[in-house]
Order: sequence, then C-alpha cells, then structure tokens
Amino acid sequence: MDTYHAETSILGAILLEGPLFKELKIDEKYFNYEEHRKIFLAMKQASNEERMIDVVIVTMTLGDKISGIGGVAYLTKLVESVPSTAAFKHYEQILIEAYQLHQAKNAVNQFLQDSSTKSLDRLLQDITVCRDTSISKEEKSAYDNLLEISKELMKAEPETSGYLTSLSTFDQMTGGLQQGDLIILAARPSVGKTAFALNLAAGHCKHGGTSLIFSLEMGTKQLLKRLISAEGEINASKWRNIHHRFTTEDYERAMRAIGEMTNWNVEIFDTKHSLAEIRAGIRKQIHEHPKENQLVIIDYLQLIAPAVTRRDRRDLEIGEITRELKLLALELKIPIVLLSQLSRGVDARQDKRPLMSDLRESGNIEQDADVISFLYRGDYYDKRSMQKNEMEVIIAKQRNGPTGTVRMEFMKEYGVVRESVGVCEVVG
Repeated sequence: MDTYHAETSILGAILLEGPLFKELKIDEKYFNYEEHRKIFLAMKQASNEERMIDVVIVTMTLGDKISGIGGVAYLTKLVESVPSTAAFKHYEQILIEAYQLHQAKNAVNQFLQDSSTKSLDRLLQDITVCRDTSISKEEKSAYDNLLEISKELMKAEPETSGYLTSLSTFDQMTGGLQQGDLIILAARPSVGKTAFALNLAAGHCKHGGTSLIFSLEMGTKQLLKRLISAEGEINASKWRNIHHRFTTEDYERAMRAIGEMTNWNVEIFDTKHSLAEIRAGIRKQIHEHPKENQLVIIDYLQLIAPAVTRRDRRDLEIGEITRELKLLALELKIPIVLLSQLSRGVDARQDKRPLMSDLRESGNIEQDADVISFLYRGDYYDKRSMQKNEMEVIIAKQRNGPTGTVRMEFMKEYGVVRESVGVCEVVG
C-alpha cells in the first residue's frame, strides 16, 4: 500500500470511529499530502476541544477551508473507503516507516553535500533517531515477556487471574473473565441469557470493576429495573403496574437495591446498534477511564449491524463482527461477553442441550471465541421437570482451560443466578 492510500485509510478510519484519534502516535508531519494534513489538523483541533470527531465536526472545524480539500464529498468518500478499522495500526506503521525513510534520505543527502568526520557522526546520529521513530519499538520481545512471566510466578497472587463475577464455581472453572478474551454466551430465547449476563455485570461491579452494557434489544430503564429486581429480589413482572402490585416490602427492597447500585460503576448504552458505534463507544470509555477494570457485555450478536452488508452471506457478516470484537478485546486488554442466539435445530433433538453446531450463522464464532458457554434449563422444555429453577452453564470451549458444566440456581421471577451444586462433568 502506498502512502496516499495509507493516509486516506487512517483519516477514513478516524471519521468512522472518532476515539481512534487518541491512539495515534503520529502527527501532521507524517502526512505528505496537503489536503490530508489539513483534515488531520481539523481533527486535532476537535480533539483538543473535547469534541467527537466525525464528518460533521471536521466540516465545521475546517470552515472555509473545506473547499480546498474536495468538500464534504471527499470526507464522505474517505469514510466509505474504509469498511473496517481493524488494520488502523497497520496504516499508521506504513506512514511511520515512510517518514523514517524520508528523514534518512535527507540525512544522507546532507552528508553527501558536506562529507567530513563531523558530518559522518551527525549522519549516524540522525539515522539512529530515524530508526527510533518506529512504533514497532514498543513491541515487547520474547525475553521481555519471559521476564514478566517470571515475575508473575514470583508473586503470591490469587489463583483466579481474571475478573470475578460473584459466581464462585463459574470463576473457578474459567479463572474469571480474562482480559483480551471474547466470551460467547449462547442460548435459546427466554432461557436466561440477559439475566445471566446482568448477574455477571453486577458481580463485577461488586468487586470494584466497571461494567459496560451494550443493549440492542432493551432500553436503559428496562435493564436497570431488571438489575434492581435481581439485587432486591423483587418479582420483575410487578414493574408493569408498580402502584397496584408493589407491596411495602417491595418498595423497601427496591430502594435498598437502588442505594446499593449507586455505588456501582455501570454504564448502559441502548442507542448503539452498529459495529462501528459499539467499537467507538468502548474505545471512548477506555480512553476516558483507562485505570478502571472494564468488562463489556453486548446483547446480542445477531442484532449488530456489520460494517459491510452481505445480503446473501449472513455467516460472513457474523464472522466479521466476531473477528473484530476479538481483535478489540486483545488490543484494549478487556474481556468482551457477547450474547448469541441459538438455531431452532436444538429444539428438534431429544437431548436439547446445545452443541457448537447450534450457533446461528456460526461463521467464525468458534474460531474467534476464547470461551463458548451455553445455557440450558430442563424446565424450559418440560414444565413438569423435577429440575425446577436449575440452570446449566455448559462451557463447550475454553481456549486456556477445562470444559464442562456448572450447575446454577436460576430464580426466573427475580432474574437472579446463584450458586447451586457446583461443577460436574469437567473434562479437558
């Protein structure tokens, strides 16, 4: 890729996903084309003024200069030319290396014009400076990583290395929710995916973490009421008619729960439905609160609008979404819990416990996910089942741990998931 396309790709990615600007290691001098330098400076001004960077803001910031860069149409073209921001760092590295070579050539030309021992020393110094401008120098060597691992071994740290969720048997089996992991939580509708995810979010908050919940199906107030119901053990159906159905005890329980929840760090986003919007929202939160232990929950996969629509290949769209979310989890060092629907095929089998093949439009889900968990309830299919209120959390894949089943108690009326009889059928 030449520098022109690298420059357009970087600018287009930032217009598509504004928070990326704060991740840049380069400034305006790395841009060779004047129109691109002007666009970058407008972005820089908007960032300094703490404004969201997008086509509208950049257009307003450029003002009369907009005509000199090709007008709004050119900015729109930049956005449309970048279907994904996944290669953003690659484009930046191309500009770094191009700038590095350009500076080295200038240093050599100066030496050729004035060849002397003194100018040779200056040439060697200039080339060393050029080499050190590379972003790749930030990458750790195998030796550096081995030193870090040895330090970890020397520390008397708890056995659980990930984020705790208050579900101890689940945490023991997974080691907690690990930074950099994409965790799939899948089930049939109404089995309890959202309730389980909200319990994970609440548990993380109770351990001092921050939970970011992206809901594509429910509004913020609806989710908060479900959290209050779980925390206060209030029948969730009573919210439909508070004044007639809430008892005095329900009011007291709700107010106590609300008081407790004011101490939690939880953010709910119910207006971001596209992959780009979700990514931008996550990046913004990470940049604004870099020291907080952030857990991301997305409800749910099949409702996310992909960056590129492929009407005849939904599996490719799903694969693109899971791949980009995995890369984002790795880049930002956060666990992302992604809820997913299961196909109806599971209902046709005698044993209705989910399998990998039941993941809807599976695409690359199995490949990208570090952990794949299924939820199963016997009383969901058989109302006369003896396993009332029992939920099985089936860990079908765990890249760095065992697979098996954790049994939980699920109080559906409250949306509460509790410890039950622990781990069974542990394998791997």
